[in-house]
Amino acid sequence: MLAPAAAQAADAGFTRFVASLWPEAQQAGVSRATFDAVTAGLEPDYKLPDLILPGRPKTGAPSQAEFVQVPADYLKEARIESLAAHGRGLLRKYRPTLAAIEQRFGVPATVVLAIWGRETDYGRHRLPYDAVRVLATQAYVGRRKEQYRLELIAALKLISDGVVTRADMRSSWAGATGLTQFLPTELDKHGVDFDGDGRVDIWRSVPDALASAAQQLVNKGWKPGVSWAYEVRAPANADCTRGVPEVSQPIGQWLRDGFTLARGGKLDAGELAEPASLLQPEGIYGPAFLTTNNYFVIKQYNFSDLYVLFVGHLADRMTDPRPFATQWSATKQLRTTDVEAMQRGLTRLGFYNDKIDGKAGMLTRAALGAYQKSARLTLDCWPSEPVLRSIEAAR
Repeated sequence: MLAPAAAQAADAGFTRFVASLWPEAQQAGVSRATFDAVTAGLEPDYKLPDLILPGRPKTGAPSQAEFVQVPADYLKEARIESLAAHGRGLLRKYRPTLAAIEQRFGVPATVVLAIWGRETDYGRHRLPYDAVRVLATQAYVGRRKEQYRLELIAALKLISDGVVTRADMRSSWAGATGLTQFLPTELDKHGVDFDGDGRVDIWRSVPDALASAAQQLVNKGWKPGVSWAYEVRAPANADCTRGVPEVSQPIGQWLRDGFTLARGGKLDAGELAEPASLLQPEGIYGPAFLTTNNYFVIKQYNFSDLYVLFVGHLADRMTDPRPFATQWSATKQLRTTDVEAMQRGLTRLGFYNDKIDGKAGMLTRAALGAYQKSARLTLDCWPSEPVLRSIEAAR
């Protein structure tokens, strides 16, 4: 905790910071009355993750479940099936709206429903934070100050224009708001008034929220008629270091390389020609997937591979009750600090040149596999304590 005197000084600084935003807010079209009403008595929330505070240990975003849980924990079968069952009911309830969204945007109804289900439990989860307070705090002492400064101004503009009330603008700790979790600037880019009432309302209007999610996917490159991914079984000689977005080839070529569809069946010529990348979320353990462009489009909604797997699989389960063909392994996940140490070691050894973020994503797993090859270790592309010790001892 900040000491009382330090907290008072910091809060005074926060108040000055917020007041300094008025010229920028005015230029964006925010009324003085709205600015004064919204910022009056506004206090920072120093308990949020991802802040930089003097005298405090760093608070990073890796506390997000997507980045610290193993797949079996994040993709719990009971949770997926519960959401899928509710989603089937919503498919019936909103059939005309969903059909119109699918026809206009080319995004399957099941995909936009799955995003809604994952983000706010189909609107049943009340977002816990005051969005304005979150955005102001992140703009003041967050790790992405400039981004959140823009988000705060955009939020003030939404309130000023009467798009949403301050009370309705609840958010996640990162400032995403509405049924389908948009940052304020994203609403300006992708928001759709699908119910025709003259305003974009992603907080109370299901048609607007789902259509806006579909529009966001389209604007980020969604390709109609293409699956998000195909579950496959990898051949025994598969090289897990190829599991990066840059290694892409037609699905037909992956099948010729020895990969097989996990549930059998045949793909048509269009599907076989579709470019795809290999994804092995647990290295050589657990399910493997051939991921299309649409996988990476969903990933722009949330950068976690587990998030995309959750949304994609939930969407599939609304029309196909079967779980993944291959069970998740009981793999232990290293602590965030250990993954960071592994990334630093791999960087030092020349195998990794991306962010040190403590997240064992595609690039980290591939770099780890490259090290395992060079050190003649078992190639599994999965971070473990023995491999970490080997990396730290390597020169």
